[in-house]
Amino acid sequence: MARPWEADPDTSFKRRLGKTPQELGNTTGTPDCPDIWELANGDVAVIGRDLTQSLGRNLPDGVSIGSDERLVVIPRNMLIAAKPDIPSV
Repeated sequence: MARPWEADPDTSFKRRLGKTPQELGNTTGTPDCPDIWELANGDVAVIGRDLTQSLGRNLPDGVSIGSDERLVVIPRNMLIAAKPDIPSV
C-alpha cells in the first residue's frame, strides 16, 4: 500500500525559515548547525540532532518512526524564530 505522502528527493531548497543558527547563537560556526528550510515543493526540511535511538524508545501512544524516518531535535528558539515565516494555512 502506497503512503499518502512521500518526500521528494528531487526538490531543492527555497528559503530559510526564521533566523540563521549564527544569529540565534546555536552554533560555533561549524558545519553542524541546526536549521529549518522551506523546499521548492512546499515541504519543510529540518536539520537537527538525530535522537531516534534515545527518544524513540519512549514515544507517546500512537506515535511511530518509520524505518526511513528519523526523530530530529532542534533548539526551541529556532522554531520560535521561524514562526513568522510559517503560513497559517
